[in-house]
Amino acid sequence: MNIIDTHAHLDHIENLNQALKNADQEGVESIITVSTDVASCRKNLDIKRGAKKPNIYLAMGMHPSDADLDDLDACVELIRNERSELTAIGEIGLDFWYKWVRKDQEKKNAQRKVFRALLELAQELDLPPVIHTRGTWRECFETVKEMGIKQAEFHWYSGPLDVLKNILDAGHYISASPSIAYSPESREAVGYAPIDRVMIETDSPVFYRMGGQEDGEGFLAEPKDIFRTLRAYCALKDVQEAQALEVFNRNAREFFHLD
Repeated sequence: MNIIDTHAHLDHIENLNQALKNADQEGVESIITVSTDVASCRKNLDIKRGAKKPNIYLAMGMHPSDADLDDLDACVELIRNERSELTAIGEIGLDFWYKWVRKDQEKKNAQRKVFRALLELAQELDLPPVIHTRGTWRECFETVKEMGIKQAEFHWYSGPLDVLKNILDAGHYISASPSIAYSPESREAVGYAPIDRVMIETDSPVFYRMGGQEDGEGFLAEPKDIFRTLRAYCALKDVQEAQALEVFNRNAREFFHLD
């Protein structure tokens, strides 16, 4: 059973060689590794060039939490220079979730400038954007709409259903992570979205606290755990794994233009 992990941070995984071996043995066909800053972009580029199995596809971008106007030009230049190596721009977006960000207008404006610049670059290079949004769901969608982005992925969406409806009506995708096993927000969003607008991911190496409790049991995700996402989705939606996987793989191949 071949499967695609559409969102992992391979540059953040401590024992990457073992994680890739585990993924390959479990049947992970492909992984899209996403980047968070200039150093992350370069490291993921090296990982892509050096890995044999699974297939590694690369997204370059600047995570909103790492949005730095001083590094923006270097990020844009690197992306332009390595266009032939890229599958997507990401992850990019807005994140005003934490109080210290919400109260800091300078930080918020820096995020907005970086987000818009990288959305423009995605259009210029004809690459799909992978979008991170927390506490900014409506503004993120409105920015994407205003800038004329035809198709984006709103990764690990957990925001309001009215915004989600707008996202889906506009032809965009969302992704599901292992959190759909326990997170009310994730379950509501993924439960609402039709399967042909959903992709699955691990967001490795996120630590998932099953049940959402601080002292609860959990696991440190790696790409092989994409099967956890698949099983949780099928339990939530009451569909067969083989049927869901066929759609998820097709969605990923079409959105990311995979070989």
